[in-house]
Amino acid sequence: MMKFFQPAVVFFVLVLTSACSTINIDQIDLSGKWQVKLDSTNTGESSNWAAKKFMGTKINLPGTLDDAGIGKPNNLEPAINNYVMSNLARKHQYIGKAWYQREIEIPASWKGNVVKLNLERIIWESAVYIDGKLVGKANSLIGNHVYDLTTHLTPGKHLLTVCIDNSNQFPLINVAGTKYPDPVNQDMAHAYTNHTQIKWNGILGDLSINVSDKNTPNDIQIYPNVKDNKLKITFSQSKFSDNKVNCIIRDVKGEVIFNEKIQALIENDNSISIEIDRPKNLAFWNEFNPALYDVEIVSNTGSSKARFGYKEVSNKNGNLTLNGKRIFLRGNLECVIFPLTGHPPMEKKEWAKLISQAKAYGLNHLRFHSWCPPKAAFEAADEAGIYCQVELPQWSLKVGQEDKTTQYLKAEANKIIRDYGNHPSFLFMTMGNELEGDAAVLNTMVEDLKKQDNRHMYATTSFSFQKPMGTRPEPQDEFFITQWTDKGWVRGQGIFNDKSPHFNADYTATSEHVKIPLVSHEIGQYSVYPDMSEISKYKGVLEPLNFIAVKRELEKKGLIGSAKDFTYNSGKLAALLYKEEIERALKTPSFDGFQLLQLQDFPGQGTALVGLLNAFWESKGIISAEEFRQFNSELVPLVRFEKAVYKSGEKFTASIEVANFFEEKKNQTIYWTLTDDAGTVVKKGNVDGVSLTIGNNVNIGAIEYPVTTTTAKRLTLTVSLKGTKYKNNWSIWVYPNVVATTANDVVVTSSIEEASVALNQGKKVLLNPDYKTLKGIDGRFVPVFWSPVHFPNQPATMGLLVDKKHPALQNFPTDTHTDWQWWDLCIQSKSVITDSLDVTPIVRVIDNFVTNHHLATVFEAKIGNGKLIFSSMDLTSKLEERPVARQLRYSLLQYMSGTSFNPTKTISIEDLKKIKADKKQGNFSAKDIYN
Repeated sequence: MMKFFQPAVVFFVLVLTSACSTINIDQIDLSGKWQVKLDSTNTGESSNWAAKKFMGTKINLPGTLDDAGIGKPNNLEPAINNYVMSNLARKHQYIGKAWYQREIEIPASWKGNVVKLNLERIIWESAVYIDGKLVGKANSLIGNHVYDLTTHLTPGKHLLTVCIDNSNQFPLINVAGTKYPDPVNQDMAHAYTNHTQIKWNGILGDLSINVSDKNTPNDIQIYPNVKDNKLKITFSQSKFSDNKVNCIIRDVKGEVIFNEKIQALIENDNSISIEIDRPKNLAFWNEFNPALYDVEIVSNTGSSKARFGYKEVSNKNGNLTLNGKRIFLRGNLECVIFPLTGHPPMEKKEWAKLISQAKAYGLNHLRFHSWCPPKAAFEAADEAGIYCQVELPQWSLKVGQEDKTTQYLKAEANKIIRDYGNHPSFLFMTMGNELEGDAAVLNTMVEDLKKQDNRHMYATTSFSFQKPMGTRPEPQDEFFITQWTDKGWVRGQGIFNDKSPHFNADYTATSEHVKIPLVSHEIGQYSVYPDMSEISKYKGVLEPLNFIAVKRELEKKGLIGSAKDFTYNSGKLAALLYKEEIERALKTPSFDGFQLLQLQDFPGQGTALVGLLNAFWESKGIISAEEFRQFNSELVPLVRFEKAVYKSGEKFTASIEVANFFEEKKNQTIYWTLTDDAGTVVKKGNVDGVSLTIGNNVNIGAIEYPVTTTTAKRLTLTVSLKGTKYKNNWSIWVYPNVVATTANDVVVTSSIEEASVALNQGKKVLLNPDYKTLKGIDGRFVPVFWSPVHFPNQPATMGLLVDKKHPALQNFPTDTHTDWQWWDLCIQSKSVITDSLDVTPIVRVIDNFVTNHHLATVFEAKIGNGKLIFSSMDLTSKLEERPVARQLRYSLLQYMSGTSFNPTKTISIEDLKKIKADKKQGNFSAKDIYN
């Protein structure tokens, strides 16, 4: 049970530190010791706390109250409930105003110059005081809070006070997650949430006072014009009397590639522009050549610099292009998931590490879901060649309902394009995630942004459940992110459980009519069982009480020994589905990319562990970067074939194609092989003289293999591009056309009553009741969607855990995890709850991490003098049409007829009868099981 208490309000009072600031010619570094005083009663402003030194608690800035262990201590205990399973728990939490204070000393040499205070990142509102006098207030979740202190400072010592208020300033930007009973955990947009980033109070990143000449050029913006082969540069200067300015462009090594005096044009107010022809040695920026350059503008009153890359993102006949060349977004969401700190890194090296891992797995795109990252993220993306999509900090169902919220968001949008617009990695921007409300407001915002800054592509929303918004682009959209169009799904979640496995499909029929670049929204979301070994990694401001609660449940239910297997095998199923999701997208000529949700775990929103990597971007041992890159890369061999399962006498046929978003390749050779699990090549071939253009290269060659087999086999098809690292592979299963489905010494029945009689007589029984009459969880191939906490009303299982070495499966080739050949058996089954039965599962079903039942679809046991194999997978109906079911039945019967059939566990006839549903009880629904 949870503990609830209301602690007394605690005020933290510290002696003012006298640590010296580091003073450079143009900057005072304010990092170091400050005092902090909490203002939970909101009296600091009326009591004029900033007027004099206060005694507070020492805190290091940049940093947060959570870092310092300041705030209400967490009082939750690990338990499977919606409080704990909501998200990682903050060890300390404080929402409200906190006052930070220290002394500063202004050098005499600064007199007459412009002096500004920079607070790089804050949640949410700041107010700055000098010697008790209010300088001003700022309100931004996505960028620097900058204050002009020029008129407030004289040479000498001053008292600087900053009040930070991290309470909710604009509630309408956020959708409420009503499944989470604690109101502080109901905000879902990632710029202001406790689900990924936490609602920290503090100051992050650059914390400094900067000085400059009153007439120094500033706010340099660089606008590539690829169409006309030119470069436009704008800047601001309060008084501009020069006809010309010196423009110097250097590469990152410092070599000058351009240095000329250029005629300047005063556009309006203090805005000045120049335009030059693109220098000969100025290379295009892209993922393969992330060329960066520094521009320096020198006027007669000073100089300023800015970094940029020469690029142009655009729509060419409905295709997404960069510098006139088609690109494909292999994307992943970034939702401020940094479990040690609860906030984004502010140093480039930390972002570079994350981006390096993303690129290792073949990604070239990051979507920053309902937030905008700091400049360090853009800098790392610029250098690595990662394509970024940023969003306004909103996930709202009430767009346009309140004018002050709309004006706030417009100001944030303008700040994003001004502060981060030069970064070449900044390619895309939307007004938020899954927005609903007044579409006209969103269209107006996009229209205004397009007029201000053409360096990026804009869209009204990253998908919407509001129709018709979510089904077709809005008038101002330059690209379209969606789960479906007015013609159907463009992602696999709506398909994979309902249609038998087939690998000849793409999304052309539902997407080709869209005339602007189309990107599939949040594909995947396949839940993976929590990794218990991850618990020890949480050594920062957050506690994994959700993981600990699951671990205790497993210990209580005797399942802890299977925890590692649950993670691995549920993960392998997720990886299988991610592969097919990605390949369908790559096969679709009218597609321009996808955005995974996601490669790494999402520890909030009901513990949505959908990653093949953990929340730290570390491998779970499910799939290596090299394996993942085979189907997620700039060049991917692909095949189309009809199905996963073939009978002897059928012909396996496949068509080879290549999705190439790398470079044109002429006169290539493509190899293909079919091998069995022993490594024996059963057939091979090659296609010579292949020329690969950019985009989808289809119908390159055909593969044919007449299936002739007397034993069940798995075959692996591998397609590779000669002399390169590019290869890909797929499994198919081949089965004999005729196998025995009865055995003289085994009673095969669907009747529990008949089985009971035979078992009492000491016989061997294969019991296969009609699964629709059984108690349990409806059979399902795909695992839990997102989270069983966030979406409790779903058949919430997480794939199979198969004892593949069990002699009962000697004639049924399988891995330990679900693969495509299990689809028919999973769909036509029910997962039986065996909590009270002491049985040995041959085929276990992994339950979700909320209910943690012992589940099985095939198990063996002794009953009385008899021996039983029970199957809740249908091994009886239409076997001539279902070779996998027929083969599993055959394999079980062969085992039962042999001498090794000797179950070690014993149950009773009454235990067996409890499996069958009665009229009163009926079948379990997912909601019944969850509750």
